Amino acid sequence: MPPASTGRRRRADAERSIARIVSAARDCLSRDPNASIDDIAKAAGVGRMTLYGHFRNRRELVEAALADALGTGEEVLSDVDLSGPARDVLSRLLDSSWSLVAESTALLSAAEGVLPAATIREMHAASALRVEELVRRGQDEGAFRTDMPIEWLVNVVHYVLHGAAEENRGGRLKPEETGRIVIATVQSILAA
Repeated sequence: MPPASTGRRRRADAERSIARIVSAARDCLSRDPNASIDDIAKAAGVGRMTLYGHFRNRRELVEAALADALGTGEEVLSDVDLSGPARDVLSRLLDSSWSLVAESTALLSAAEGVLPAATIREMHAASALRVEELVRRGQDEGAFRTDMPIEWLVNVVHYVLHGAAEENRGGRLKPEETGRIVIATVQSILAA
C-alpha cells in the first residue's frame, strides 16, 4: 500500500492537470469555439489520454470551461458596489460586465453547440438574478420603465451586452468606448 503522501501528491497533480486543461479550454474556446480536443490538450501541455482521464467528452470539458469563466465573472461582479440609486448601480455593473461578456462570447458559442439551453440558462442564473433584482429596484425607485415584462428587460440587457461583445470582437467598437456605449444604450432602453 503506497504511503498517504503519495496519494495526496497524486491528487494534487491531478488537480493541477485539471486546472491547466480547464484554463487551456477557456483560452482556446474563447478564441475559437470550434477548437478541437487536440488543440486544447496541446495548449494544456497534456496528452489526449490525460485530458480524457479527467473529462469523458467535449461536453464535459466545455461545461467545465464555461463554469470556470462564470465563476471568475462572479468574483469580479461580487466586488461591484450595489449601494445607491439603481441607475448608478446599473452603470457600475454594466461597466464591469461588458468585458466579461466580451471575453466569453466565443466560449458561450462553444457551449451552445454541446450543452442544452436549460443547462446554460441555469449556469447564468446568478447573473440574470442580479440584473433582475436591480431592474426591479429601479422600477420601484421610478427610474426604470414598468410597461414591459421584467424578464424581457433583463434579456434585452443581456442582448445588448452580447451585441457589444460581438461588435468589439469584430473591431467595430473600440474597447475603450464599449463600456460607455453599453451603459448609454441600456440606460436609454430602461429609462422610465
